[in-house]
Amino acid sequence: MREETSEHVRMLIEVFEFVVLPVSIIYILAEVFLLKENAFDSTLWGILVFFYSNFLPDLTCIFRRDIDKEKTKDLSGYKKYALLLFTPLFICILFSNVQFVWKTAEDFHNFKSLTIYGGFLTLLGFLVFGGFPVSVGQMTEMLAFPVYGIIGYLTHLKVDKIL
Repeated sequence: MREETSEHVRMLIEVFEFVVLPVSIIYILAEVFLLKENAFDSTLWGILVFFYSNFLPDLTCIFRRDIDKEKTKDLSGYKKYALLLFTPLFICILFSNVQFVWKTAEDFHNFKSLTIYGGFLTLLGFLVFGGFPVSVGQMTEMLAFPVYGIIGYLTHLKVDKIL
């Protein structure tokens, strides 16, 4: 566990240093000087999403319990992806001493989960930073969520040798 976590953190720092930070600086400068928009908020949120997305595929293992196998039930497809997309909510519920009787596995180490998560982040980006009519500045802010999130998720998949 420690070894895998240290691998994830090491790769996370490298990707942040050599990819995310330079892209973030270019993004902020382009928004400020070319579009006359403030991109600091979407950049900070994007960096948080990057760090979160790097650990997201493994966060669902928190829900694995050594409870009676007969009482547990497999999750259907939409429940698995609801668990992926709303993991922070389920973790808060879990810390409220609510017992889940779900069987969870590492089902999210694939490109289908990455695509669903990227779509969810695009929708979330639109809800947070968008509005009608959509301007070019808003479009770049809306796309910051999925870009940072996908980079974080891909970093995780790279460490786990899925790529």
